[in-house]
Amino acid sequence: MSLTEQHELVNQKVRHKRLPFSKLMQRILLITAGAVLMGVGLEIFLVPNNVIDGGIVGVSIMLSYITGWQLGLFIFILNIPFFFIGYKQIGKTFAFSTLYGILILSVTTTLLHPVPPLTNDVLLATVFGGIVLGIGVGMVIRYGGSLDGTEILAILANKKLPFSVGEIIMFFNLFILGSAGFVFSWDRAMYSLLAYFVAFKTIDVTITGLDESKSVWIISDNFQEIGDAIINRLGRGVTYMKGEGAFSGDEKKVIFCVINRLEEAKLKDIVSENDPAAFLAVADIAEVRGGRFKKRDIH
Repeated sequence: MSLTEQHELVNQKVRHKRLPFSKLMQRILLITAGAVLMGVGLEIFLVPNNVIDGGIVGVSIMLSYITGWQLGLFIFILNIPFFFIGYKQIGKTFAFSTLYGILILSVTTTLLHPVPPLTNDVLLATVFGGIVLGIGVGMVIRYGGSLDGTEILAILANKKLPFSVGEIIMFFNLFILGSAGFVFSWDRAMYSLLAYFVAFKTIDVTITGLDESKSVWIISDNFQEIGDAIINRLGRGVTYMKGEGAFSGDEKKVIFCVINRLEEAKLKDIVSENDPAAFLAVADIAEVRGGRFKKRDIH
């Protein structure tokens, strides 16, 4: 096989499969909805009350206030370099999803700019603006895009700096949000920090969902009784895995299952009733797909 043929074979193996049309349309619609929601959060709540968001959007809000130019223009222009960086460093699908989301956001802010704000109460605007904005950003991230170049910049900086992506983003945003004190006033800078915190928490909820699934690992000699009780009393499927103690060398059965947060207390009761000395570990899960996660009816 020639070198060219080998190269083509490798390319065929790593080439991405095309999304089904229904999935592609779902992604486009939800990224559109997310970008529109962010535009609503900005122009109907935050911007009229001189409260800013973090990242490139926050810089754009301040530049728009200083120059009098349209906010959407700054959002689009300032994010263009990050589109090219994202295309090379993260991938084509992410880059085009991001470009599309930013374009919709820019158009939305331009169209909504003449609309009067829903409230002139700064605290209400800060809280509800942060919630609406966070839902919008979370939807776009969940479906493969981004509405701000700061995240891309942080991913690149993370390769050369001894800080995590989250720490770099926080540093950028503290600097940007603090700048609002010089452009607007210091109370608006504090409201901006509050809006950013509300949006940040809302983004988490939007991405992970409200179900808050949990993974459970149980090691017990009474694995059969515990497993049967989880199936019959919780309606959850379980998986038995083989384990071996590193110190003792004893073979153990490990029970794995996924539950929601409302079932955690009942599961702990089941384990305690069948083996008070059992090892139990519970952890949060961001997303669960496939398998037999769906809950069975309990009789």
